[in-house]
Amino acid sequence: MRKLRLAILKVEIDKDYTLWETVCHEMRDFVEWESIEIDRSDWLERVKKGRFDGMLAIPPGITNSCKNMYDERVRILNTILDLPVYPFLEEIEVYENKKYLSYWLAANDIPHPKTWVFYQQQEALDFVAQAKVPLVGKTNVGASGRGVSILKSNIEAIEYVENTFSGKGATRSTGPNLQKKGLVVRAIKKLAHPGEFMERLKHYKTEGSEVQKDYVIFQEFIPHNYEWRCVRIGDSFFAHKKMVRGEKASGSLIKGYENPPFALLDFVEEVTDKRHFRSQSVDIFETSDGRYLVNEMQCTFGQSDPYQMLVDGVPGRYRRVNGEWVFEAGDFNKCKSFLLRLEYFVEVLTTNQLELQR
Repeated sequence: MRKLRLAILKVEIDKDYTLWETVCHEMRDFVEWESIEIDRSDWLERVKKGRFDGMLAIPPGITNSCKNMYDERVRILNTILDLPVYPFLEEIEVYENKKYLSYWLAANDIPHPKTWVFYQQQEALDFVAQAKVPLVGKTNVGASGRGVSILKSNIEAIEYVENTFSGKGATRSTGPNLQKKGLVVRAIKKLAHPGEFMERLKHYKTEGSEVQKDYVIFQEFIPHNYEWRCVRIGDSFFAHKKMVRGEKASGSLIKGYENPPFALLDFVEEVTDKRHFRSQSVDIFETSDGRYLVNEMQCTFGQSDPYQMLVDGVPGRYRRVNGEWVFEAGDFNKCKSFLLRLEYFVEVLTTNQLELQR
């Protein structure tokens, strides 16, 4: 069988696309690839010319405009040109779009913290004036807890609404993540490579240009000491705890590698099976009465350790085999789990090719 030809759909402001290039090189006996700048004006012509079997996506989550551009163009390529894309289109649309995610969770009857989206200032003010506090304010884009504000009083929530609709914008931090460990070491590494340092500054500038001013997003506050970070790639499942530092678990990089309960894996399987999601991290609150609530969902996500899960201290994955959860020891999270993703997508495309040949 011939090699599969893949397009890596990149935007220059987000360098994570190089992870796709790295794993494509590792699987070069099975694939050949070309990186396409989807934010260029000739994006459609270049994809058509490439005669690709599939596309590898790395959707940006820096600004709403960049996110909307990416989603629109991938939707055209997938639905009009009928080109398979991975992560799948609906996974991309849910990614870094907290408004859309709240609608998606509600429509699919997936348990999640109560969420309110207001486009009318007075309606938002009426709500926060009597809302139970603390209340969580969120920006539509913003990973690692950057767009999350814990509003501890109704007066603080009213100020949040007024700042947003006045044009000042909802609170969102930019610049280096000060919660992450090894800040000094990371800074020295960047300074030692001027090109990377300038790219990072450009990233922060773009991030800082984003102002959310036409709507507010609120979420009920769920007391927690940790979130479960659950990952599904293909039929591989992983889970670990993201421990709270300060008031947030996102972005702290403090992990708890306890054996995940099977009930949690059942829940993640049910959530991702709703719409056939196969490249997904699901951040989950576990309530005091044992319920699971979906807080965030991302089709691409960070990975600070070489593994996503330890079971009795051993890295590996869970798979559903004959109805039972079976642990397989091994290194399944190479290259920040991008290799496992590519292996799955190649399997999907190869299966589709074989079916077309029958």
